[in-house]
Amino acid sequence: MIIARRRVHFLLFAGDIAVFIISLYLTLWLRYLEIPNETTLSPYITPFAFLFAFWAFVFYSAGLYSKRILLFSSRLPDALFKTQIANILFAALFFFFIPAFGIAPKTILVLYLVISLVVIILWRIALYPRISTPRARERLTLVAAGPEADELCAEVNGNPRYGLDLVIRSLDDRSVISPYQSVSFEDMYEEVFDRIPLSRLGSAWFTENVASSDPIFYTIAKRCVDIVGGLLMGLVTLVITPLVFIANWVEGPGPLFIKQERLGQNGGRITVYKFRSMQKNIMASDEWTHEGENRVTRVGAFLRQTSLDEFPQFINVIRGEISLVGPRNDILGLGKRLAEALPYYEARYLVAPGITGWAQINQQYEQGNVSPQSVEETKVRLAYDFYYLKHRSFWLDIVIAIKTLKRMFFRVSSW
Repeated sequence: MIIARRRVHFLLFAGDIAVFIISLYLTLWLRYLEIPNETTLSPYITPFAFLFAFWAFVFYSAGLYSKRILLFSSRLPDALFKTQIANILFAALFFFFIPAFGIAPKTILVLYLVISLVVIILWRIALYPRISTPRARERLTLVAAGPEADELCAEVNGNPRYGLDLVIRSLDDRSVISPYQSVSFEDMYEEVFDRIPLSRLGSAWFTENVASSDPIFYTIAKRCVDIVGGLLMGLVTLVITPLVFIANWVEGPGPLFIKQERLGQNGGRITVYKFRSMQKNIMASDEWTHEGENRVTRVGAFLRQTSLDEFPQFINVIRGEISLVGPRNDILGLGKRLAEALPYYEARYLVAPGITGWAQINQQYEQGNVSPQSVEETKVRLAYDFYYLKHRSFWLDIVIAIKTLKRMFFRVSSW
């Protein structure tokens, strides 16, 4: 592995917990103007232990342990600031609704916010890069060719955090020596980008990675989660439907719901239900959102950004036609158009489609778009979808669900 993920994650987690503890100690020192002792600390140990655990979970949900934000930290200060604001707001609600701890630390929470921001920025931005960046770069040669090889080379060589100088050589280059050929281009590409290089796909790849049936535990657990999640989505839909109706009515005429014919597992057809997000109730066929004159409404833009337009699909989830997590399904006409343009495209339907998926939490689109709007963007989505097909598991589904919640509620970063 290029990035020792477990070691990196453990180091970051341990450092973050240490920052939480040190920040509390400094806060109490500043608040009472004396070195905290056992008497001073004891009322705060139990409640803040719960908060520290929850804050670490929020950090994970916000993507602060993701590989991309570790390698490219330009958005890290903003992410840390917004996440800590959310953490302090939760702490305030925690002490308000659970008065059993006998403390109402308003001043302490304000001080803690300022101190923890300073300490965690020093840890994450000043100290951690110094102790985690390799001191010497290793030279590595891979046998590969094409745009994906160039992309991998540019990514790795452009960031010192990888600790590698990557050289790409073609198959007919006689200067390549045998020890380097044992390094798999596919494995390295997958490790760096969390997606599959489409140029290396073939029938053998699908036989090895997708053809086998899922373990019975995963199948049952996934279905149970889908039922529970579908019921919760249904409850949310009932609550927000009157509000969406009023907002749509104020903006302009049009139906509240739409239904679309989409592709299901193994290419079957299913009818899905959504809140209307575009000006006209036109059954989309083979167009991208930007094609034609039908545009997203202001209410629809909000619904799409928060994914609330998807919630009426709770009916499809409960029926078992789609899952909460899986490759995003296409409208029939657009799906046919993409299958004609991209090899192996229909293989993404070997598993049940989902409302959210690996591609949705990883891929970045053009400003204002929440889905692919070109064949090139769809290629990237397909590479992520095949990664999910290869690595699908209950744990991966949980990770996707957590990061989807982050995208819906936190909007801390785009990673």
